[in-house]
Amino acid sequence: MDFKWRKWNRAIHRDLGYIFFFTTIIYALSGIAINHRDDWNPNYRIDISTDQVVFPEAESGKLSKTQIKELLETLDSDFVYRSHYYSNSRTLKVFIKDGNVLIDTLTGEVLIEQTKRRPILAPMNYLHYNPIRWWTYFSDAYAVALTLLALSGLFILKGKNGITRRGAWLTGIGIVIPVVFLILYFY
Repeated sequence: MDFKWRKWNRAIHRDLGYIFFFTTIIYALSGIAINHRDDWNPNYRIDISTDQVVFPEAESGKLSKTQIKELLETLDSDFVYRSHYYSNSRTLKVFIKDGNVLIDTLTGEVLIEQTKRRPILAPMNYLHYNPIRWWTYFSDAYAVALTLLALSGLFILKGKNGITRRGAWLTGIGIVIPVVFLILYFY
């Protein structure tokens, strides 16, 4: 009986492709997000808004924790107070859950910064950074599978579109591009 390596090659390529389909999506999307982390925060969205308050008088010139909590209530009842400090005689910075509030004590101008976790990208990025040991093992298996997918993919097609003709040219281009970048930017 003759060994049918092309049949096995297709089966391995197909089955690994199915098994690691979603993992590929996770690493691809989070990889794009992480590549552009200097342009935007891939894990959090930062919402900035402004408001105006009547800043209450304080006996010592500085508000107490209770007064600050009451002031936050007037801005948004969902704010959860964490701590505060006066960065200078005019500016009060209040830390709230998932953000902070800057208040100009003279004018009553308020700047609110709130962070919200990105619902899809943040969990994907978490996995991309290999957070725990078992995920590292899974990621290693995925890396081996990607290698097998790349190698088996070279031999899926026969003839003019296969690795001995058109496929050879395209594979060569795929090798040259990273090598050129390494020569230009690494060495």
